[in-house]
Amino acid sequence: MGAHGRGGVVFTDSRSTELAGCCELRPRVYDDSRGRLVKVFHRDAFAALGFATDFVETYYSMSHRGVIRGLHFQTPPAEHAKLVCCTSGRVQDAVVDLRRGSPTYGMYVTLELSAEIGNMLYIPPGMAHGFCVLSRQAHMVYQVTSQYDAGHDAGIRWDSARIPWKIAAPILSERDRNHPALSDFSSPFLYHPGGRRQ
Repeated sequence: MGAHGRGGVVFTDSRSTELAGCCELRPRVYDDSRGRLVKVFHRDAFAALGFATDFVETYYSMSHRGVIRGLHFQTPPAEHAKLVCCTSGRVQDAVVDLRRGSPTYGMYVTLELSAEIGNMLYIPPGMAHGFCVLSRQAHMVYQVTSQYDAGHDAGIRWDSARIPWKIAAPILSERDRNHPALSDFSSPFLYHPGGRRQ
């Protein structure tokens, strides 16, 4: 289903995943002899889809093949919705539902994000996010609805949610190696059925 903004169609498709509120977006891609233009965010189009529009921080990462970053989130009251896209290379992106009471609590979804396709993933609060780099390098851009808060920055261990990662021996940070397992995590997040996606 397409979403429209004042400049015409912003998203050519939006696909809900098995995790309520988590959605893959396919923006309209403008290619010509100069290169490419992709509109990542459009307030009215996001609002029309029921997504958050109050992004307050944007950052990016560059990672090498075989790197896994994650699984990350911020806890209340600093939780956030997150929009992620891959602007160079390709990654296996993964999200885990941490919302107590959710029919999909502890379940994951994975999909490939790539610069070639230009697809993005919208992730509501209460979900852990991570990715594995499949190309030589990958650049990921993140927009979030709360600023970084070291006191609420958290994660679960990358290998504790049964995600079938495409890398057998990943490159990990010491921090990511030492996150608690999903089974040991006491979630502060609650599921709100029928609530807004954000």
